[in-house]
Amino acid sequence: MANRKGAKDAPGMRGYRSRNADGQLREKRKDTRVDTIEKKYNLDIGMRGDAHLDTALERHKVDSLHELIEKRNSRED
Repeated sequence: MANRKGAKDAPGMRGYRSRNADGQLREKRKDTRVDTIEKKYNLDIGMRGDAHLDTALERHKVDSLHELIEKRNSRED
């Protein structure tokens, strides 16, 4: 993995995120595979790995990857 110069955007952020021209964080692509997200965030979304993020957001009734992560981390096992 290549080293990146500079600091993370904010305390508590995992890694570096690209930004739009206006400075707002860019959203995660909706065609990102669930298994990629599960691996990156050490998370079990409860779906097949070949499903896409947009399908996971619909199924879990959330609007963003951040909300999905928060929901899955806060659930009781």
